[in-house]
Amino acid sequence: VQVVESGGGSVQPGESLTLSCVVSGLIVSFNAVAWYRQTPGNQREMVAVISKNGGRTRYADSVAGRFIISRDNTKSTVFLQMNDLQPEDTGVYYCNIGARASYAGDTFRYTASDYWGQGTQVTVDF
Repeated sequence: VQVVESGGGSVQPGESLTLSCVVSGLIVSFNAVAWYRQTPGNQREMVAVISKNGGRTRYADSVAGRFIISRDNTKSTVFLQMNDLQPEDTGVYYCNIGARASYAGDTFRYTASDYWGQGTQVTVDF
């Protein structure tokens, strides 16, 4: 299984970036997928997750209303559109293929697998 992120870069506050996660070696439509980020001095945190058919999404409070996760299963690709980027969004963004996911009402439970990409750096600064 190979997970490859791309689309990172350096931008100014208020600008946008779209990250891509391309998966090969498994049928990604069978799995929920999540984007995580690791900011300097902090643990890796989940920022967005999407169900296997794209019908359900969840966001961390820090990015809700600014980030949009989507997927194109025909291309085995998951996207993270990041709008109104702020300096605190700076970090390395990783894609993870879910080991398990379940949904009940507003609850979205996601268990990460060992399938991670190498990460893509996002830097937001003046």
